[in-house]
Amino acid sequence: MSKGVTKQSEDYAKWYTDVVLKGELADYGPVKGTMIIRPYGYAIWESIREAADKMFKETGHVNAYFPMFIPESFMTKEAEHVEGFAPECAVVTHGGGKKLEEPLYVRPTSETIIWSAYKKWINSYRDLPILINQWANVVRWEMRTRLFLRTTEFLWQEGHTAHASAAEAEEETRKMIEVYRKLAEEHLAIPVYVGQKTDAEKFAGAVHTYCIEAMMGDKRALQAGTSHYLGQNFAKAFDVKFLNKNNELEYVYATSWGVSTRLVGGLVMAHGDDKGLILPPKVAPYQVVIIPIYKKEEDRSAILEKLSQIASDLESKNIRVKIDDNTQQSPGWKFNQYEMQGVPVRMEMGPKDLEKGHVVIVRRDTGKKEFLQTDAITNTLVELMPVMQKDLFDRALAFREAHTKTVNNYSEFKEMIDEGNFVKAYWAGDDRHEEEIQKETKATVRVIPFEQPQAKGTCFYTGKPADKIAIFGKSY
Repeated sequence: MSKGVTKQSEDYAKWYTDVVLKGELADYGPVKGTMIIRPYGYAIWESIREAADKMFKETGHVNAYFPMFIPESFMTKEAEHVEGFAPECAVVTHGGGKKLEEPLYVRPTSETIIWSAYKKWINSYRDLPILINQWANVVRWEMRTRLFLRTTEFLWQEGHTAHASAAEAEEETRKMIEVYRKLAEEHLAIPVYVGQKTDAEKFAGAVHTYCIEAMMGDKRALQAGTSHYLGQNFAKAFDVKFLNKNNELEYVYATSWGVSTRLVGGLVMAHGDDKGLILPPKVAPYQVVIIPIYKKEEDRSAILEKLSQIASDLESKNIRVKIDDNTQQSPGWKFNQYEMQGVPVRMEMGPKDLEKGHVVIVRRDTGKKEFLQTDAITNTLVELMPVMQKDLFDRALAFREAHTKTVNNYSEFKEMIDEGNFVKAYWAGDDRHEEEIQKETKATVRVIPFEQPQAKGTCFYTGKPADKIAIFGKSY
């Protein structure tokens, strides 16, 4: 245990908050439910954002920015959408010392304001597709908040695309959920189930919603990303038509998709331990922290000269490095702090190490300590980074698989849910059945995976024939 962090086994929620606060990821804002993202936490978000933005651009998307104030009349044009968001909306009624003629909604999501713009931009099939993403903040007036996981204001990206056919829009929706799978699994080292939400869980205003669902260290589900096929709902609401190749007017087809700073919280819970956060090398702000250890000032310059050379060699191989020569804190304090912050590798050098021509390195994920000759450091660490990345993913996957149980009836279901597992079962229920299960067990259908068995079965709850497996779990 480090710096007074609550053990996971004692109180997981308190452990999580301790790590976020003491690891200097975030702090509480002055308005209830808001969050200050501190520099280290923001650097993690920047790493995630950089990886995601690169994939967006590789798939043909461009970035833009739309206003955060949305006229009330825009919100009310899509009835299902406004009904879904109304309880969470913040509304501005006064500005410039006067009451506004029309109230303004502070952006909870941007479908309405973006589609009002698309109406001006789209006339013909030649104007399609439009593939726009924006990085922005949104406000949702949450009643129960937790740092990163659910806050009144948060950062995210939201993609909004317009297409000439349902097939093209559907292809886009699936393409982007696959991008999110890669982001989660290949960069964050978090295994996810990929599939479709039920009608009860889909996005307000969507025809259907795809999602990635992850298991956290307390075995709860985290919805880590969503991609929505919106059909022609928003095009009809804003009268966005285009002249198709047959010279006929037709409503445009739409998608939207997003991930948020919730992913930073997901990293904490998917990989953390009682010492704090463990970061996958791909998203760590720095992958190696170097700590010089000396008591005599005459040792300092020689050690720092050697460590600076090592750091330069590592940086030439695209390894992110920090040398911490802060004399205000002891080496022991630094060890604890960087363990708390999950830096993948810690490197130490003292006068005797310099004399012997080696350094000490410590892996954050395993705690393994070893001595490395200075001429072997760069090659060793270049090879170690992908190993650590894979080891973290494999460990998280093994944990998820060990706590995902298959059941055949409702009695088994309740037992497995009570034990805190994900439950995999044949499902042929409807919204009413989902609500009944949630009221009794607090579990919901997290996802209906794309990968399904060929064999048909019997729904564990209704007893009806079923051809789909669903994943249930308790969520945040």
